[in-house]
Amino acid sequence: MREIDNILAKKTTARVKVYTLGKFEVWVDGQKLSSKDWGRDKSIQLFQFLFLARNRRAMHKDQIVDKLWEDDLDDQGFKVALHGINKALEPSRKSHSETKYVVRVGHTYQLNLEDIWVDAIAFEALVNLGNQNLNENPSLAEKAFRESLAMHEGSFLPDRIYEDWTSDERERIQLLFLSTCNTLAELIINENPNESIQLCQQALLLDVAWEEAYRIQMEAYFIKGNRPMAIKTYQVCEKVLQEELGIKPLPDTKKMYYKIVEAE
Repeated sequence: MREIDNILAKKTTARVKVYTLGKFEVWVDGQKLSSKDWGRDKSIQLFQFLFLARNRRAMHKDQIVDKLWEDDLDDQGFKVALHGINKALEPSRKSHSETKYVVRVGHTYQLNLEDIWVDAIAFEALVNLGNQNLNENPSLAEKAFRESLAMHEGSFLPDRIYEDWTSDERERIQLLFLSTCNTLAELIINENPNESIQLCQQALLLDVAWEEAYRIQMEAYFIKGNRPMAIKTYQVCEKVLQEELGIKPLPDTKKMYYKIVEAE
């Protein structure tokens, strides 16, 4: 399980730790930053945005301002927001010395994540590791999935839930969580159908119309010998899909239903 340990190890060694799932917290050298440490909310927003843009090329200042504040910030305001980040993350840095975490080249900016641990990045790395090993090493995949789900404590950046610039990433991470719940539920369904049911229920709490969760639940109840609950689950699925989306269950879900109904 060395691959998992490698992913988790950075949390121990990184000087800066960032929590984005279910809350937003930043810890530097074991101390949690307060709003006073950041100075102003725009510094927090800028830091969060730079994290979101981590896989892009360094972004021009004007692009960042346009995305975040729709140009409602002048050069001085941007400098103040940037200074707040640098002061919060590097309080002992000498004035005018090079910053470690926000890399500037001309008028472009990018976040250096080398010494920053972020729960969302670790979560995704564990999910990817699980998917890569699902067929060849299911025990490693199971552990990776479990570690990833334990790390997911809620919606991405819940303090920015009404900000357009966070919605795509929030949806992407939610889909990763839902699919991981289902994949793990399928992986352990024969040995632990009860836990499979619980995992599907976690997924349905986030998305009541997540059809695959209903199908896996039906199968888990059937394995347990509880045909009435399996049938009831299908009926709930059928009703929810009609009410929420105006559609009928997919052929695979219907096939599972008929298998259960026809079983003696």
